[in-house]
Amino acid sequence: MLYSETVKERAEQLIGEVIMPMGYELVEVTYTTGKENVLTAFIYKKGGVTLDDCVAVNDALEAPLELNDITDGRAYTLNISSPGLDRPVVTEKDFLRSHGEILEAVLLKPIGKQKKVVGALVSWNDDEVVLAGDDGEQTVERVNIKVLRPFVDLKSAGRIKFDEKQ
Repeated sequence: MLYSETVKERAEQLIGEVIMPMGYELVEVTYTTGKENVLTAFIYKKGGVTLDDCVAVNDALEAPLELNDITDGRAYTLNISSPGLDRPVVTEKDFLRSHGEILEAVLLKPIGKQKKVVGALVSWNDDEVVLAGDDGEQTVERVNIKVLRPFVDLKSAGRIKFDEKQ
């Protein structure tokens, strides 16, 4: 283990190696220091993360983290968590995971009268995101997106229709 690596970098590598064979993806690791040091691993699995999943991952990580002493002897609390339903889609992994999912793009400048665009993620690149909804596909420039996140609105469940040929 290189000493130039940060605790976060060491944790990301070790946690990823342990949980991938268990069927989980490591979304993010945070390490905060202060009165209490806290290492948090955000995990993902298709269908959602349950409390039982968090317990299983915590149990699987306890020994390897201790054995590898990623904090160089400093005490810490380990938290395992889901990234949450409304976690923004930012990284390439986020986009890959969200392909075909219904997303909401909150815009910096309205397009016509629209302040939000909702639809299934069709494609993306460095410059734009394409979402497909009731009115077909809409391309949104990434510089105009304030936040792109999973669409969570129980009131309108089933309102968005998609072309079944897709």
